[in-house]
Amino acid sequence: MDSKVNVIIEKYSKRAERLMDILLDVQQMYSYIPKNVITQIADELFMSVVDVEQTMSFYHFFSKVPRGKNTIYLNNSVVSCMNGHSYVAKAFEAASGCRFGEVSRDGAIGLFHTACIGMSDQEPAAIINGTVFTKLSPAKVYEIVGALKKGAEVSSLVTSFGDGANNSPHMKTMIKNNIKLKGQVLFSQYSTGTALNKLKLMSADQVIDEVKASNMRGRGGAGFPTGMKWDFCKRSKDTERYLICNADEGEPGTFKDRVLLTEYPALLFEGMAIAGYAISAKEGILYLRYEYKYMREHLENTLTELRNKNLLGDNISGINGFNFDIRIQFGAGAYVCGEESALIESAEGKRGEPRNRPPFPVQKGYLGKPTVINNVESLCTVVKVIEKGADWYKTLGTKDSTGSKLLCISGDCKNPGVYEIDWGMSVAEMLEMVGAENTQAVVVGGPSGKIIAQNEFNRKIAYEDLPTGGAMIVVGNQRDIIKDVVMNFIEFFIGESCGSCVPCRALTIALKHKLEKLLEGRGVEKDLVELEHWGKLMKLLNRCGLGQTAANPILSTMENFREDYNKLLQEGKINEFTFNLAESVKESCDYVGRKADIHH
Repeated sequence: MDSKVNVIIEKYSKRAERLMDILLDVQQMYSYIPKNVITQIADELFMSVVDVEQTMSFYHFFSKVPRGKNTIYLNNSVVSCMNGHSYVAKAFEAASGCRFGEVSRDGAIGLFHTACIGMSDQEPAAIINGTVFTKLSPAKVYEIVGALKKGAEVSSLVTSFGDGANNSPHMKTMIKNNIKLKGQVLFSQYSTGTALNKLKLMSADQVIDEVKASNMRGRGGAGFPTGMKWDFCKRSKDTERYLICNADEGEPGTFKDRVLLTEYPALLFEGMAIAGYAISAKEGILYLRYEYKYMREHLENTLTELRNKNLLGDNISGINGFNFDIRIQFGAGAYVCGEESALIESAEGKRGEPRNRPPFPVQKGYLGKPTVINNVESLCTVVKVIEKGADWYKTLGTKDSTGSKLLCISGDCKNPGVYEIDWGMSVAEMLEMVGAENTQAVVVGGPSGKIIAQNEFNRKIAYEDLPTGGAMIVVGNQRDIIKDVVMNFIEFFIGESCGSCVPCRALTIALKHKLEKLLEGRGVEKDLVELEHWGKLMKLLNRCGLGQTAANPILSTMENFREDYNKLLQEGKINEFTFNLAESVKESCDYVGRKADIHH
């Protein structure tokens, strides 16, 4: 028995639903999770070893084997690739003496790729032992790895700091906020506690009615009316309810939550408290992506300050019986946990596999209780709606898309960063605002969204026209839209699929193979027909948003950039089909060490 592990298990009261926290603490202590510790955890939590291992195996940042004294995770998302990822990756391998997916012979360096880490405005970026390094170059890589090999602490290599709270004693990170435009809602001046104090004169139903009247919709992309979601939960017969803030912004190209959590954490926590008041919840959970673990001390300090000001805890703001507090729950690297039912599974210590619906979370969510899930931007916005009123809020934006929207703009533009705009801005206006020139495409909403061409740049950014969760990636004319963008997105979805649905597990691979065939110059017209057909099947046959949108990069570019696909076809060959049996079985034969004999 490992006494240190027992202390960790006791810290979480031996509760199986806190398995994620236990595994994260053990991983932090040992840099991996030893086999004997897995057995110990299972015994202490009255779980099977298989149950512990299946949770571990689901998440990117858990490992059964050592990943090196200094574990380096280099982001390989599309914006990183636009900004020199390949050169940085080669430098890491040359300086470390090992390839990606390996640990150096001396155990000093482990190299691994990872999906978007929320730094698309300052790529290439990497996480080293929990510390984020931005704007990497080959020269910086050699300097960092050289120092690590000499025994330097990772924190000592951060010699310049970002703006705002990034430079606070609780953060000390080189990350920059890059707030480029402040609007009238989220980035306007505010005194903490103002909205909470207004609740003294409002019932829970009145709070919900005010949010409904504002016509505020969720800022995660789907745009479900926030007040309506709260009302559904409030009407549930079960009086034990939960509020979860979804801060698992894993969509490549998205980083607005990172900025809000850095500069406006009190605004977020106040919004969570207001939501808790509205649905009569006692506990709120901030589900935070593990890539943002560097924020932990900063966020915990803010929570303590709010408790000291009686803005969290018992009888908040002097309102008798208004008891609500917040805890932070970290994920461990899984994009699918951005889907609300998968997030709930993860928060309960399980694999982040989406649930079948109905029932919906507002009926049966966290621990089987009615649960509201809102994202960071939505909950911050609620504070301003309560402070200034629904009528004021509706003066901003459009009739169907009220208020403001945070856009995370990156890619081929001069001024990447976070912009708070009023709903209704055109894409052309956005491109001019960020200094984008010679633009061939804009990725609206990240890989799960839509890729639009120049003929659509007059469209309005609004729910009624071109909705977005916030990610806007600018693609210049110098890029190969299929090779540089679409292929990157498909590989991302392959890596992030939970594997539960056969179409998501298998068709994403098939789609990639089709793209490879086209890019190798072996494509025929039938391949395009099958790409489109399979892409549409993905929308119909998968149960969660990841699988349903995984083919969007292909479908939207086939619609808007068809000529790019046509150029890849072999001339004069329409439906040619060839099959090389020896080549097809070679990989499997090599794996088992058997020579292929196609005659028997």
